[in-house]
Amino acid sequence: FPNPIPTTMGQITSMLQNQPQRHYGITSPISLAPPKDIDYIHTQKLVEAMKPFGVFEDEEELNHRLVVLGKLNNLVKEWISELGESKNLPPSVVADVGGKIFTFGSYRLGVHTKGADIDALCVAPRHVERSDFFQSLIEKLKHQEEIKNLRAVEDAYVPVVKFEFDGIEIDLVFARLSMQTISDNLDLRDDSSLRSLDIRCIRSLNGKCIYTSIKKMLLKLM
Repeated sequence: FPNPIPTTMGQITSMLQNQPQRHYGITSPISLAPPKDIDYIHTQKLVEAMKPFGVFEDEEELNHRLVVLGKLNNLVKEWISELGESKNLPPSVVADVGGKIFTFGSYRLGVHTKGADIDALCVAPRHVERSDFFQSLIEKLKHQEEIKNLRAVEDAYVPVVKFEFDGIEIDLVFARLSMQTISDNLDLRDDSSLRSLDIRCIRSLNGKCIYTSIKKMLLKLM
């Protein structure tokens, strides 16, 4: 049988203490001491103190973000399909090219505040060029009534398209994989799908991969 998931503060603290110590980067951590019970109590008190000031979103606002992301995902799929047709891909290929929006950053970790933007990654198949992302996709977004303040920052270290979608600010980056199709169940943790990428795609994927790793480590403690 698998080991039981730790459920108490004492179990979590014991688990942290028994884990091998690893240092990443050139500097060591300030402290490796796990939080004490009183720290969790103070954290909860801080959360309760912040609630009256409207720092956190309610259920309706959280659901609105999901709706917006769903619409954006559909728009991206539609754009990728249309692009495939314009590049004379076979109809059988166009029907299944797919495409997907991933989220990362504070929203992905569930720690965003009210009114915060969403960091998102557009993953496209091999027939989509980066120039298409900054040209034809932007043209498509311009014609959406719900999208405002659209602007591209193509020369940034991580090139990005910024816009508001029905009141939600979105920072959208782009990565092109060397795959013919991008399925809905694509797992970016699979290194085999991340081969032969240019440096800009690697930078775009970096945010998503880092936050996925952070969330995975946090879930181990729950």
